[in-house]
Parts: sequence; structure tokens; C-alpha cells
Amino acid sequence: MHRQYHAWHSPALNRTMELLVFGHAGAPVLVFPTSHGRFYEYEDRGMVAALGHHLEQGWIQLVCVDSVYSESWYNYNADTDARIWREEQYEHYLITEVLPLIRHLNPNPFLIATGCSFGASEAVIFTLRHPGLIRRVIGLSGLYDLKRFFTNYTQGVYFHNPVDFIPNLNDQWAIDRLRETDIILVTGRDDPSAWSNELLSSQLWAKGIGNALRIWDGWCHDWPYWQHMILKYIGGHD
Repeated sequence: MHRQYHAWHSPALNRTMELLVFGHAGAPVLVFPTSHGRFYEYEDRGMVAALGHHLEQGWIQLVCVDSVYSESWYNYNADTDARIWREEQYEHYLITEVLPLIRHLNPNPFLIATGCSFGASEAVIFTLRHPGLIRRVIGLSGLYDLKRFFTNYTQGVYFHNPVDFIPNLNDQWAIDRLRETDIILVTGRDDPSAWSNELLSSQLWAKGIGNALRIWDGWCHDWPYWQHMILKYIGGHD
């Protein structure tokens, strides 16, 4: 299997960022790590192997990025504005540095985003905040109400919290772009975050933004489940 390692000093983040690319062709898949995961987690946890046939056939190409969660969402020692600003810088890194690399490596325009647990939250937030960039997003066991991460509620938190900003989304261009996006939310019925998947799904439908909410029996918040989920939904909802 084709595997590439990339690292550079990010101007957006003023630090070195690393990522791994798997596969030689196909739809590029931007993969976000879990809360305390790194760019190599998807490989270590068997997700790359689970998608091995898709990669070898040239159907998809995985781009597994690192995160700055410890400097943003989980940086409880910093104030809210500083943490949200760090997340803004991370999104800028993705848009101005990672996406150009993807386009350089792969001309396929059908960009997919995915992640497991908090990686799903990040993938869905990024998709909803930047309509038109992502053509399919697959959130596996994500949480989409993140207010509990902050002690004070600010405008920055609002604009990064899907269940808050989606009900007030009125920009028709953005709505139309999200209507063109294949949005797939997958969770376990007993997952503590399942309610936020149901809420976000209903809010999207209320805006005429179609989405596929898939609730599996049980807890399903672990790698063996996610391996089965990504195989089932990488090509679109059932």
C-alpha cells in the first residue's frame, strides 16, 4: 500500500504539523483523530487495514492529519477566546496548507471528511462551517453540542457549536451547498452522545438539508465498531 509521511512548519499554527497519506488515487478522505489521538492513530487502530481493499483499488486516499485539541478544545487552563482562536488557526491550517497538498497529490475533487468520537465532531464542525469544501462527511460516534467544554459562552463558542448555529443558518448559498453534501451521522443507541446526533439531524432537516442518521444497537463507541461503520458508509449512506 502506498504510504507517505509529510511534515512542515505551519505558518498558520507556528509549529510543526505532521500527517500521513495512504493510497495512490481515488476520493481523498480527510481523517481527524480522536480526543487524544495523533495522525498515526488511524493506522495503529486498524482503520487503514479495514479500508485496505478500497485503498489498493484506488477508490479512496486517506489523509490522516494531526490536531491541536490540547491547545484548543481541551486547553482548560486558557480562556475561551484563546482556545477558540486556536481552533480558528487550525481550520486556517487545514484550508490553506492541507487542502492544497491534497489537491497537489490528487486531482479528484470529491473530498470526504471523517473521524471517530471527537474526530467526528471536528469533521462535522469543519464541514458545516465551510459549506462546499466537503462533499461527504461521515461522523462516527460524534458529539455535536460542545458547550460543556467551556465555562463561559461566547460568540466564538456559538459559531463552533453545530446545534446552536445550524438553527439560525439563513444564508441561502451556504444552505444550498450543504444540501449538496452527503452528511452521514452514525452512533450507537446507548452512546451518551447519541442525543446530539438526533438533535443535529433534525435541525438539518428543518433547514431542508438532507442527512442520513444511522443509529446502531448498543454502545458502539470503540474501534471494532468504527471499522465496520467506515466500511459500510465510506461509499455513501445505505
